[in-house]
Amino acid sequence: MTGGLWDILWIFEDGGSAALHTKQENEPFIMNCDIDGDMENQVEMEEKTRLINQVLELQHTLEDLSARVDAVKEENLKLKSENQVLGQYIENLMSASSVFQTTDTKSKRK
Repeated sequence: MTGGLWDILWIFEDGGSAALHTKQENEPFIMNCDIDGDMENQVEMEEKTRLINQVLELQHTLEDLSARVDAVKEENLKLKSENQVLGQYIENLMSASSVFQTTDTKSKRK
């Protein structure tokens, strides 16, 4: 079973035992089992390995999503700031232009 960067390897050690290692860290994982152990232990170990892979993938996905949310928040703040600057610029242009000046209609009728 592969899980991208989080693949778990069986490393067989002297004495007939096996330890789980991650490719990324290559440090012993939390479980050891006896190679001569019964089939039930092997099935249980495979299930635990599968669940660990799934948890690690989900953690990686969560980290990616969290980083994306932070990037979107930062971009949103930047765009809000730019919109305020542009809004002020347009307001200043409109107030300086005679086309957008209010006219006094009462004085024209006299």
